[in-house]
Amino acid sequence: MIIAPLTVDRIPDLEKLLALGEPYIRLRGSSDYWLYATLFANTCPLAIINGQVAGSVIAFRSQVDPSEIYLQDVMTHPSHRRQGVTRALVEEVHRQGSLWGCLRLFLTSESDNHAAHSAWLGLGFSNVPGDTTEAGLSVIYDFKGPGKHRAVYERSIGA
Repeated sequence: MIIAPLTVDRIPDLEKLLALGEPYIRLRGSSDYWLYATLFANTCPLAIINGQVAGSVIAFRSQVDPSEIYLQDVMTHPSHRRQGVTRALVEEVHRQGSLWGCLRLFLTSESDNHAAHSAWLGLGFSNVPGDTTEAGLSVIYDFKGPGKHRAVYERSIGA
């Protein structure tokens, strides 16, 4: 497995991979992925296995609080799950955050995405206390906008 930053030439492969993440991952326009590849490549790693994109993380360092990195979309191809792909990708974002002096990785998930919940806990994230409990998870109301309640997870970077 090779971990490499997202590049413009890999966008079509990335879009094919992310399309497999429905309904939890929603495809954006190709121009968005072009921006990610040209402006945020350091926090948008791909896992390449046998020349194919097997996994990806789309993440961004916060401009409001540069000590934080938000993981927006994390996807591993179904045929490569449970092989350490997601772990390697998250560790790459963690490594970059550490180089920048960041303190926290965080992400959100729908409360009914049980596979994601297990993955985040297994990768050392904790479910942030929220406003209510849904499906056994702490959930923050309106975290991603009105009516978009989400389980929020965080993991420390650094000391």
